[in-house]
Amino acid sequence: MEKRRRPSDSLPSRNLGVPSRDVGPSDASLIVSAGTRKERLRQRAWNVRNLHKSHRPYAELRVASAFSFLDGSSLPEDLVEQAARLGLPAMALVDRNGVYGAPRFFKAASAAGVRALVGAEIILDFGFSILDSKSTKTSSIQNPKSKIQNRITLLVENRAGYKNLCRLITEGAAGKPKGETSVTLEEVAAHAEGLHCLTGGEEGLLAKALARGGLEVGRETLGRLARIFPGRLHVEIGRHRLREEEHGNQARAELAQKMNLPLVATNGARYARAKDKELHDVLTSIRHHTTLDAAGKLLAGERERHLKDAAAMSELFADLPEALDAAWELSQRLDFTLADLGYRFPDYPLPPGETPDSYLRQVTWNGARTRFKPLTARAQAQIGKELAMIEKLSLAGYFLIVWDVVQFCQKEKILVQGRGSAANSAVCYALSITAVDPVKMELLFERFLSEERGEWPDIDLDLPSGDQREKVIQHVYEKYGPRGAGMTANVITYRDRSAAREVGKALGYSPEQVGNLSKQLSGWSFGEIREPIAQLSSEIRAAGLDPEDVRSKHFLRLFLQIQNLPRHLGQHSGGMVVAAGRLDEVVPLEPASMPGRIVVQWDKDDCADLGIVKVDLLGLGMLAAIEEAIPMIRTKENVDLDLAHLPQDDPKIYKMLNEADTVGLFQVESRAQMASLPRRWPRCRETRRRSSTTSSCRWRSSGRGRSWEAWCALSSTVGRGAPPSNIPIRAWSRS
Repeated sequence: MEKRRRPSDSLPSRNLGVPSRDVGPSDASLIVSAGTRKERLRQRAWNVRNLHKSHRPYAELRVASAFSFLDGSSLPEDLVEQAARLGLPAMALVDRNGVYGAPRFFKAASAAGVRALVGAEIILDFGFSILDSKSTKTSSIQNPKSKIQNRITLLVENRAGYKNLCRLITEGAAGKPKGETSVTLEEVAAHAEGLHCLTGGEEGLLAKALARGGLEVGRETLGRLARIFPGRLHVEIGRHRLREEEHGNQARAELAQKMNLPLVATNGARYARAKDKELHDVLTSIRHHTTLDAAGKLLAGERERHLKDAAAMSELFADLPEALDAAWELSQRLDFTLADLGYRFPDYPLPPGETPDSYLRQVTWNGARTRFKPLTARAQAQIGKELAMIEKLSLAGYFLIVWDVVQFCQKEKILVQGRGSAANSAVCYALSITAVDPVKMELLFERFLSEERGEWPDIDLDLPSGDQREKVIQHVYEKYGPRGAGMTANVITYRDRSAAREVGKALGYSPEQVGNLSKQLSGWSFGEIREPIAQLSSEIRAAGLDPEDVRSKHFLRLFLQIQNLPRHLGQHSGGMVVAAGRLDEVVPLEPASMPGRIVVQWDKDDCADLGIVKVDLLGLGMLAAIEEAIPMIRTKENVDLDLAHLPQDDPKIYKMLNEADTVGLFQVESRAQMASLPRRWPRCRETRRRSSTTSSCRWRSSGRGRSWEAWCALSSTVGRGAPPSNIPIRAWSRS
């Protein structure tokens, strides 16, 4: 089921933030925040061109994006835009040790008419020995302490190959520090079905073998790979106008001919256009913790690693046209796209003789008789309407899975409450997912779920922060297995402070200068729309640097170009993805920095675009306070509180709100909200439900009001005395 529809209106490329990285200190355009830029990239309008205009078609089979994390300087959307401009009919995104950028690449390529091929560059652990050409001793392909990495490129031919690629990456990340994924050739061999192997360019395994042991070791390496990938091994060759590279090309071509292996031409692109090479140099310096001046041979000696059209590649390989033909032929063999992901939401374990729809009806009506007091004809009609819609959209299993999490929380005496538009659902209320009676409150179910919206419902569960929430998260991991569940990722991007700090270091500024730049530029913008770029010169001057200095001009340009590029992968605050079967056959998994957590390689938007359903398990500090307060009220006041049936018209609560006496009341304690309450003068729930002036008056209709209203009720019940010593003072209303 598609999550979002593409808007018909087009956005000018200059408003995408920093499209194609064409920015400079004199540019008067506006820069937008990372989230806004990403959303506009996702909504970009594409002009689909005739992509078969060349008499010799060419497909680029090895392209790295910024999701190689400091090893590529262009976003997937920028690569697709350039590929469409060049008339490339197909392109493979092969980021290092992952498919992090594949969803965005696929989405953009589908809209632009470019075939999005899937693959990854895999870092190899030293797995077999070769003869050193300078001695008779054997040495491993890769020194584990060396920063030099041996790679092979794996391209997905079919769905079985994609499953194997995801499982291979997951296995390579398991038990290793974050960012140090690597696999042995034995592990590659166990997951080789459905995958094609390119030997890589100068950083590839074959090139390293040739450099250390000559043709003999190169032949041994190819022989090992050929046994792993029978009929699916391709000797890669690239030309970037470097003399020493051509010596290696001749050796690779000779080995390919002798061993009857196809020779495939690629450009090993690391950025979209030639002018993006400067940013790639900065990222390389950041990756190696050095400066541009000291980087030396770590930087490429040319700016040829950009996308090229068929004509340019034909000129480069005029003597080897068969290498271009082989690249095109291989691209035609690669049938898999992310449209064939094969994700399925888990099936709820049903009692014998039940279907998901029949069992959901049973538990819903059982719960409704307890939750609705009384169960009116109007409530029954609403429940029947919602159940019919859920059955029509085949969503019963989703509601049962969420209900199962709620049942676990109730069993473990963990306070749980659904938030957001789920509070508009009578079914959710009957299942104890929410604590708001939507029938009594006259809430609109279609805001939560409707056939016309064509998207999965979104049920977020609030849990007490700390150990209680972690217990629920670990329960989900245990129920679906370590390979069946994972937290959604959060892509950390370069913002003002981090961009200024990292670019300043790469350009060789002193620590004091870097600190001044980072501090000065961290407050350069506010909100979604940023100040004109021309104003940056005054910020540079305020940091103690001359904006007319050559290095300052370079800094300004690169500072803007690096904005919004992925920096590293974090984890979402609570979004969990579960799958029927193995989730690591849908997306690679990797351990998070927090012990006991597993993260998928895609963020929540990527998952939504590909039809992967997440359930949010969010931590809420105030809910933890309420959870502690309820048994105290029962003990000290002899009052049993049911959050689903709190009084709606308690005059003490409205007196507190009208007097802005709301310090410690959840979500109505800020200065702006306290100032608005006396002016709005809420007198009953209708006032709160209908008002739209302040967010404090809207929460009830969105379902988020249950926590602060519950706390109002708790406060009025226990009185206005001093808070108990074991409850944080901010968790209580003012005395």
